[in-house]
Amino acid sequence: MSYRITLSDTSESFEAQTGEPLLEAAERAGFPLAHDCRFGGCGACRVKLVEGTVGYDEFPFGLTEEEAEAGYALACQACAQSDLTITAKLLPAGHIPADFHVATIEQLEKLSHDVTHLVLRIPSASEVVFHPGQYLNVMLDDGSPRSFSMASPHRGELFDFHIRHVPGGHFTGRLETHYQPGDTLDVELPLGNFRHDADSPRDLLMVGGGTGLAPLKSIIESLLNEPERPAIALYWGVRRAEDLYLDEQLNDWTRTLPNLRYVPVLSEPDSEWDGRRGFVHEAVCQDFNDLSAFDAYLCGPPPMIAAAKTSFSQRGLDVERIYADSFNFTHELEGSVA
Repeated sequence: MSYRITLSDTSESFEAQTGEPLLEAAERAGFPLAHDCRFGGCGACRVKLVEGTVGYDEFPFGLTEEEAEAGYALACQACAQSDLTITAKLLPAGHIPADFHVATIEQLEKLSHDVTHLVLRIPSASEVVFHPGQYLNVMLDDGSPRSFSMASPHRGELFDFHIRHVPGGHFTGRLETHYQPGDTLDVELPLGNFRHDADSPRDLLMVGGGTGLAPLKSIIESLLNEPERPAIALYWGVRRAEDLYLDEQLNDWTRTLPNLRYVPVLSEPDSEWDGRRGFVHEAVCQDFNDLSAFDAYLCGPPPMIAAAKTSFSQRGLDVERIYADSFNFTHELEGSVA
């Protein structure tokens, strides 16, 4: 049995078979719906149901219950249970298709006890002007990917990353014990739809957890020389003070950029910490009763993303103005680690 899926903006339509995810059906019909992970974790393929119903084999953790109740669905996991009319985002203008390259390790530098600054030189990708916020896949020997966000805007053939060591990690563990400058890696880039909406006039609320700071830093740096730069409130959540591996640089930015506010938040502080405590999304909610004037950019572990989405929407932030990049979910679903 098949169902008719109609795009409300254009009245174009395609068919989806019973049990076939909407994203797969759209791609089969030549409709390039925006997407990323395909595992239901990132939310990039979110669509709005205007008419009809969908179902899931398992409810995706990249969609909150509040979003589902408001009529949103994730196209990579949702299967039609009737004819549908949906609103959906297509791949953005200027979309750069990913390609494979050989990268050389240029630099390995410890930023903290468990975060390494990795710089790759990729001559064949020097003309790839990726969007700040996007990421790269490092391809392991078995062909499986490990994903890391670019930590700076385009710099020619140099690409840099903040890599947190994961105990037992197939790649991150070897980064400290096996790899050295001059070694090569197979990589795929650019990937992801996490990027700044330059057409929006709203101020920016940026919330990062751990190395989720990396794509936010890339976006902020891309805006530093913009003559009409929006005001930015950056909240960075980590466990302990020793995990604030770029604290000095971010504080320096606030002294030279009057429209940038930086708030570090520790979830497991010691007695000497005199700053903000608790979960990072809670600090935002303590500071703002009304978030309706912001665009929110969130990057971090899935529980942080889910909690922030729920709390922020309750304070007036339009779900359509929340952009999220939820990391590590692919490897968790596959039963492995980075």
